[in-house]
Amino acid sequence: MAKRRLKNRKTRIVAIGAALVTGGAVAAVLLPSANAADEKTPEQIMTMCQRAKVLNGKQQSISDFGGHPIAGPSFASDNCDFVETKFETFDGPTEKASIDFPNCEPNATEPAKVSVTWQATTAQGQGKYTVTQQGGAGGLFGALSGSWVKHKGTLDMTLKSATAGDTEQREVPVGKVLHMEFTPKMQRMTGEWRVRIDARAATTVTNATPEQNFVAPEVVEGPVVLPGAAGAPGVVDGTSKAVLTDC
Repeated sequence: MAKRRLKNRKTRIVAIGAALVTGGAVAAVLLPSANAADEKTPEQIMTMCQRAKVLNGKQQSISDFGGHPIAGPSFASDNCDFVETKFETFDGPTEKASIDFPNCEPNATEPAKVSVTWQATTAQGQGKYTVTQQGGAGGLFGALSGSWVKHKGTLDMTLKSATAGDTEQREVPVGKVLHMEFTPKMQRMTGEWRVRIDARAATTVTNATPEQNFVAPEVVEGPVVLPGAAGAPGVVDGTSKAVLTDC
């Protein structure tokens, strides 16, 4: 049947595995450093990033990550930036997007004309670390949104899901069952979160400390989202297809 197109002293971290959505979990291994006490897990680095004074060039307030001037938490680093290293698009998993429309009556002699309404929902931004999961203010995903602007596909990471759907007029041949399938177009951005704690000069009560840098690799995925009409929410780009099976 026809198809339709909807229009990074450093702690070194080695990422092992595949991306989310279409792959499995991603592991991180910390290589030995001169001072093991200064090693950080990726999750700790991401928390330091989330609580940076400046995140992706934007000055933060402690209220941006749920901090409190007395009860805490307070700032955990001076700067955190996301640096993109790769961007790619690919087809996501194909899913059944409608109910079945059979033309299986014993006395049927002609194709059945049906109005098929279908809908598919695709999860929005998916990252490797819990603290990057989106919330009301977007979390670290909100900081990533601008990185997608330079790409053809858009991704609003403050949304939890996006949909595609339509109503189509179709014919079901005698002895066949029709249903619609949808294959979303997906996009994947690979990079790393670079966290910095500035050097501190000695004071009367503290020793001087050198600059510290930490890196956590990241892979973020989500659907390619087309702009909605007249300010409506965007829709997932992809391919819809009518599938026929025997009764």
